[in-house]
Amino acid sequence: MSFEVLEQLEAKVQSAVDGISLLKMELDELRAQNQQLKDENQHLRNEHQAWHERLRSLLGKMDQMNSED
Repeated sequence: MSFEVLEQLEAKVQSAVDGISLLKMELDELRAQNQQLKDENQHLRNEHQAWHERLRSLLGKMDQMNSED
C-alpha cells in the first residue's frame, strides 16, 4: 500500500518538476521578447527624436525666411 502512495507522490513530483521546467522556458522566452521590445522601443524613441529635431530645424528656417521679409 505504501509503495502505491510513493509512486503517486513520485508522479506528482515529476509532474511539478516538468511544469516548473516548462515555466522556466516560457520565462526565458518572455525575457528575450521583452528585451527585444525594449530595444525596438529605444530605436523608435531615437527615430522620433531625430524627426523632432529635423522638424524643429525646418521650422527655424521658415521663421528665418519670414523674419527676412
